[in-house]
Amino acid sequence: MLNFNHLQYFWAVAHEGNLTRAAQRLHVSPSAVSVQIQKLEHALGQALFERAGRRLALTEAGRIVLDHADSIFALGRELESSLRESPRERQVVRIGAQATLSRNFQLSFIRPLLERDDVELVLRSAPLPELLRGLEAHTIDVALATTAPPRDAATPWVSHSLGSQAVSLVGRRRRDRVRDLRAILERESLVVPGASSSIRSGFDALVDRLGVRPRIAAEVDDMAMLRLLARAGKGLAVVPSIVVRDELRAGTLTEWAQLPDLEETFVAITLRRRFPNPLLRTLLRRTETLISD
Repeated sequence: MLNFNHLQYFWAVAHEGNLTRAAQRLHVSPSAVSVQIQKLEHALGQALFERAGRRLALTEAGRIVLDHADSIFALGRELESSLRESPRERQVVRIGAQATLSRNFQLSFIRPLLERDDVELVLRSAPLPELLRGLEAHTIDVALATTAPPRDAATPWVSHSLGSQAVSLVGRRRRDRVRDLRAILERESLVVPGASSSIRSGFDALVDRLGVRPRIAAEVDDMAMLRLLARAGKGLAVVPSIVVRDELRAGTLTEWAQLPDLEETFVAITLRRRFPNPLLRTLLRRTETLISD
């Protein structure tokens, strides 16, 4: 049978990339770590490391073992936490959000937990690939994004649809504003999402179909900055209304036009787990009212 003590020594060295630092982390001697790894390599019949200068680099077999070791130790921590949890203890929910996602949407998603004294929220922002790695390593419970990731037998994501919203041109009120979409796109300066945004690809396809060359004043990855530039009068922002919800209600900004056949989708991505975080049910069951909150 696999010796999990050997696996823990391997796991430490793989993450540290150095025998001495791994030994310090484990509070043992470097020679003891080396012996344990040699025993694991003998048991598996594969070399797990190779020298790369002063670092120990994983072999192909080593990378496969590390993938499994990460999952094994993450599940162990999750099991320990779940079984020790008392109903009176504070519960923790760890939420990751795509870096470009609307802050207003994120706030709407977590609102059911904001007034609960027994809940601690951990919020992270990162690109989608990093969020998916966090789900696999069980460092986050759910990832919020605008697109569902590809799914296969090796990556069993569960993508929960949270709704969608039409994308509009939003900017300051002006008495002389035109109403025709083509004229707006030709004459007005625009603030658009960056190339990584799903909205941007749809917008580019729209102006191509219309035969329009838009005047791009700014290209912004962050939705919060997009909103601020619209408020500052830099140009009309290409956004779903939830991004500028407060400004629309206050009259600071107004919708100039909706962009046909262009919408932003919102999804919550989870991973099938033996011990799912019970707080996720509270968050996911209210998807029908999430966008309108």
